[in-house]
Amino acid sequence: MTRPLSAATHLRLARPSLDLEAARRFYVDGLGLDLLHHSTDDAFAALLMMGLPGAAWHLELTRPHLHPVAPTPTPEDLLVLYLGTVPTPELVARLEEHGGRRVEAANPYWDRWGVTLEDPDGYRLVLCQRDWSH
Repeated sequence: MTRPLSAATHLRLARPSLDLEAARRFYVDGLGLDLLHHSTDDAFAALLMMGLPGAAWHLELTRPHLHPVAPTPTPEDLLVLYLGTVPTPELVARLEEHGGRRVEAANPYWDRWGVTLEDPDGYRLVLCQRDWSH
């Protein structure tokens, strides 16, 4: 079977947001992602794309103009970043200062190996101290 995917296949994680500016503060000013694209004049929705230059992924948040979609995160909707080191207290504090809220993880694994924060829309970001190994 020929697989249509490769390690270089770009991944976009798209989610709705109620407040793109609050999300930008959390992910760009707090976490340190780059703002890759921001548009308020798209015909369908305001867009906020964030990531790292050259990465094969980006996070896109949308706010449809005519029919806003409310975020419906659950405690298991996680964006996990494998840092390979313990997240610094300064990073956690910066995320909290920029709209994040530290929460207990639904799965105790994440509390053992990292820090979980809710973004302004209630989605969870896990800063994991482990390396990703497959």
